[in-house]
Amino acid sequence: MLQTEFEFTLPKGYIDKDGNLHRQGIMRLANARDEIAPLQDPRVQRNKAYLVVILLSRVITKLGDLRDINPGVIENLFSADLAYLQDFYRRLNSNEHTPLKIVCPECEHEFEIDEASLYGEQGLGGVVRYPLEQLAQEVAYIAYHFHWPREELMEMSHLERQRWVKEIARINQEINESAVL
Repeated sequence: MLQTEFEFTLPKGYIDKDGNLHRQGIMRLANARDEIAPLQDPRVQRNKAYLVVILLSRVITKLGDLRDINPGVIENLFSADLAYLQDFYRRLNSNEHTPLKIVCPECEHEFEIDEASLYGEQGLGGVVRYPLEQLAQEVAYIAYHFHWPREELMEMSHLERQRWVKEIARINQEINESAVL
């Protein structure tokens, strides 16, 4: 069955008129009408940049306790949240899957990871803003030094991977410093 709704967490969050913070939300896949109808909106005709506001207000079905996500809500998002949602929308509605190849330089074991598989069975929620290039570098760095299987590296949280990268760098620095003496 095709998954059509995806959870997300805004980096900053929307603050409503009562001062309540809303960060968790749901976005559904866009359909053709979602992308065509906003073009008829006078606000979009006056200012093409407004298209994203109308489009996001159509595909976001929930934001915190809010059920009515209208253009006014989207207009009042922090810039970081708007950028996050635009990126999230593109990833959800894109057909592109970028294969990432990672090769351990020591044992030459090759890992091929489909970009879409990086996000797990739950869809794209929570990982979208994590740069794929940085993820690939971390995985390659740890795989080079520890030869851990891809599945184990991909299941690690961002913070855990960063801790291992820092620890490996510390060990390498100690080895390099002792070799100079």
